[in-house]
Amino acid sequence: MNILFLITLIIYIIHISIISTKSLHMLQQNRYNRGYRYIKWIIRNFKDNFINFNLLFIIFILTMLNDTLNNLSPYIFIIIVIFITYIFIEEREKESTKLPLKYTARVKRIIVTNTILYLIPCLIMKLNLSEDKLSLYYLILGILSYFNHFIILLVNFINRPVEKLVGIHFEKKAKDKLASMTNMDVIGITGSYGKTSTKNVLYDILDIKYNVFKTPANYNTPFGLMITINNFLDIYNDYFIAEMGACKRGDIKELCNLVHPKYGILTRVGLAHLETFGSEENIQKTKFELIESLPSDGIGILNGDDEKQLNYKIENDCQIKWIGIDNHKVDCYAFDLELSYKGTKFKVKFKGDKEEYSFETKLLGRNNIYNILAGITLGKELGISIKDLQKSVKRVKPVEHRLSMTKYYDINIIDDAYNSNPMGCKMALEVLHMMPGKRIVVTPGMIEVGTKEIEVNKEFGREIASSADEVILIGEEKTQPIYEGLIEQKYPKEKIHILNDVMDAFPLMLKLKEKDTYVLLENDLPDSFSEKIRSDKK
Repeated sequence: MNILFLITLIIYIIHISIISTKSLHMLQQNRYNRGYRYIKWIIRNFKDNFINFNLLFIIFILTMLNDTLNNLSPYIFIIIVIFITYIFIEEREKESTKLPLKYTARVKRIIVTNTILYLIPCLIMKLNLSEDKLSLYYLILGILSYFNHFIILLVNFINRPVEKLVGIHFEKKAKDKLASMTNMDVIGITGSYGKTSTKNVLYDILDIKYNVFKTPANYNTPFGLMITINNFLDIYNDYFIAEMGACKRGDIKELCNLVHPKYGILTRVGLAHLETFGSEENIQKTKFELIESLPSDGIGILNGDDEKQLNYKIENDCQIKWIGIDNHKVDCYAFDLELSYKGTKFKVKFKGDKEEYSFETKLLGRNNIYNILAGITLGKELGISIKDLQKSVKRVKPVEHRLSMTKYYDINIIDDAYNSNPMGCKMALEVLHMMPGKRIVVTPGMIEVGTKEIEVNKEFGREIASSADEVILIGEEKTQPIYEGLIEQKYPKEKIHILNDVMDAFPLMLKLKEKDTYVLLENDLPDSFSEKIRSDKK
């Protein structure tokens, strides 16, 4: 019995190491519970997390408490564990994740602590093995497996002192390295949305003259910036473009204290992460932490078409440069916009310069003009000639999943799937509306806009009604407000298709398509949301 029990424990630990990947992934996606995001994810997805096959684990093991089944409990336990593990692996393989679990040093430390935590009861049971209590042992192990999401939360808490010491070490190393790079200046970019697009546009613009480095992917947290600085920056860089993300007050200030930007770009102030910020005022103040952290000889680039930027009283004496499209009382504005499905042409005027300058780009949509304006305004301040600015803007590359064009068979896909916000959705629909053919929208709607979620999605539905010939909604529950908005505009019900699996949208597109068809993929539910976007990889 000793050997058999040991075998069950080995199988159990393997099971735990596999199922913990889900909890680890969500912990990482939710910034290691910063702002209680991971706890909110557990609560928000309570049904998926706890009313599932793992519940059968407990139910089956409870039946083994019957004395007649006690001797069979090791065999039953092995069958149940293998079955649950198999189901879990099948489900995980079907999930299409935007950002897979990254096995960083921090994740590896969590895995070690998690394994030790699960080994403790296993070791106690092995040392105090009583054959008449086998079923009770297995019940305890089943419960610990069932509550794995909370165990990982406990592990994250246990590891906090270690992570703090690690953070202090890497922060000092990053600060020392930056201090030694006296010939390099830092450019910070923040905003509720448009950060990554603006970062990539700015990089392409400055790259024509300078040696520039930008934060990779979404490395916009303290650890992300530390990793970038310590591992990638070198003495030959003239500028370091640091994308800065935030989900609560003080987050941007913390990043500024780390990298000390001389220049700052604020994209737009909106509703993203309203739930964690608590209020629109908190979002506004947090984003301006970048501008208010700039030195007196620094430059901040602000959007003159954004009321939340115009009405904010800046507590800093640094130089401010305003950009705009509708507002011409700014330092740099675009006009004579020619938006088409092939790209964008526009003219630019700088304050104090009588000349008008023509620009063209492959990028689609009005939002990208703001990103370009921010880039050329700062580029001009950094000594790049107008001719080089025009050349660099022309060669700016589209950013994947941000209004980029791709193909699915003979269907033209407008991929705006990275994330969504009210302004971005409106601009994306404008791009779709310009397309010369049948127009289809595929969307799960907007999320992470807190108490405004129903309101903004309902308005989104109203806007879709005038831009799309067919609508495919992903997730019946989440998209109910969009559906109501469509119906309010008397949109034909037969043109609304509701699916719970985004992969079902692709064969449906092929059925709905005509000779020239354009499909807008607007948003993609984050990995931490319940109505999953799945793909069959088999």
